[in-house]
Amino acid sequence: MDTDDADHSPLRIGVAGALGRMGRCVIDVARKRSDMVVAAAFDRPDARGESVEGLVLATAEEALAACEVIVDFSTPMASEALARMAADRSGPALVIGSTGFPPDGLAAIEAASDLVAIVRSGNFSLGVNVLAALVEEAARRLSAGDWDIEILEAHHRRKVDAPSGTALLLGEAAARGRRAALSDLAVPGRHGLTGPRPPDAIGFASLRGGEIVGEHSVILAAEDEILTLSHSARDRSLFARGALAAAVWVVGRPPGLYDMRDVLGFSNSHAYTRSPRG
Repeated sequence: MDTDDADHSPLRIGVAGALGRMGRCVIDVARKRSDMVVAAAFDRPDARGESVEGLVLATAEEALAACEVIVDFSTPMASEALARMAADRSGPALVIGSTGFPPDGLAAIEAASDLVAIVRSGNFSLGVNVLAALVEEAARRLSAGDWDIEILEAHHRRKVDAPSGTALLLGEAAARGRRAALSDLAVPGRHGLTGPRPPDAIGFASLRGGEIVGEHSVILAAEDEILTLSHSARDRSLFARGALAAAVWVVGRPPGLYDMRDVLGFSNSHAYTRSPRG
């Protein structure tokens, strides 16, 4: 096949966690694009042969062989296993949107990125990632001695992790602005007699209820003024659109662990070995 023809052929994507709400949404949004095709979808191993959105589910192995990139909104354990499988065969690229990883799970994803290109983010909303850049800049310019940082997030009643991946993403942005590690500044929740607030703390509060898709606010509070930076998600399709933008971006990149700052051009990406799509 001519190289130019190959570069302009539809991107072959796979969808992990296809039986979940986000997996179904990714399939639906991808089918509305002319530059990609859902080449395979899969979920838990015993789901092979089931049907979702008109697709017959494959196995993870079959999807890895058929696709140029896998978009994964499953579970931390499933995402870790998928990353190991992709690393073992040096591809395809991965876009991982699962949240709630334990430290060893994150370490496994990072290890896999030595052999395969991976975009991992706590939120694939383009707006949220622009918000994170604004939070980092605000935290850099507003001194910790005068400005306290608190992060408030709200989600639907079925969400199982807290703080949300997006809240942690915003917290990491604030910590970068303060030139510190989030682990050194984070206060994940308060209860009882907590004592005075440490001046450099980044506090988190989580609400759960109803069908809230996602609400996030970063509050920077001084004694005489308050700055609030916020984002409201109205429909899950916005996350699917962002993840698919990341999928187009990551194909052709060298092995490495990327995030949406790379996709949006907020940080310097690694050099790549062949022309990426898009």
